[in-house]
Amino acid sequence: MGKLWAVLAAIIMGASVTTARAEDAPVVVELFTSQGCSSCPPADEMLARLGERDNIIALALHVDYWDYIGWKDEFAHAAFTKRQKGYARSFGNRTIYTPQMVINGSKDVVGNRAMDVADLIQEYERKGMLVPLDIARNGTTLSVAAPAKSGMSNADIILVRYTPYENVTIPRGENAGKTLTYSHIVTEWRDIGDWNGTAPLSKTVNVTGSAPIVVLVQAKNHGAILAAARLR
Repeated sequence: MGKLWAVLAAIIMGASVTTARAEDAPVVVELFTSQGCSSCPPADEMLARLGERDNIIALALHVDYWDYIGWKDEFAHAAFTKRQKGYARSFGNRTIYTPQMVINGSKDVVGNRAMDVADLIQEYERKGMLVPLDIARNGTTLSVAAPAKSGMSNADIILVRYTPYENVTIPRGENAGKTLTYSHIVTEWRDIGDWNGTAPLSKTVNVTGSAPIVVLVQAKNHGAILAAARLR
């Protein structure tokens, strides 16, 4: 594990200034995980470390299909299992599994393989995002803006909220007896509109609470993430 964490540390080094602009080449890392999965804790820990980097948007989506083992994941949602199945169809995968990381909605990798994760993140850092996205909050109003982009795929605009960290003691199931720290736990996933790039994007939406905010622009039918920004 020492060599793997050294590789991971290399991609965590970076700027320390928080940004909400996609022109800084954010990489969106979605981790499909479960408290009932014995191979997931290393991936959960990896996501926490990745999320420390300003240009990596880390999101933990807890799935519910491990609940039958004997412990119900309190963060799990059927909607996240549905999203993972959507990616499987998009990628041509026959099965779903945990831990799985999906990078920029475009490629997947086993989530506890640090070197493979590092390679994909570096690949998408070089590629950058298709469209720069700006988000700003003023009280309970979130503004979302992006310039027009010709030839862009039809896309969903998605609002995501997450809990930064939470400790959980697990008395049953494959991780019985462990107290684990989970991070970037997605608590809200809301479609707030569509956009095809023919005109500039200018949208406002109501938000409440202090949880971090992520906005994704993703090609429909679980396509590539075209733009992303975060406010922490």
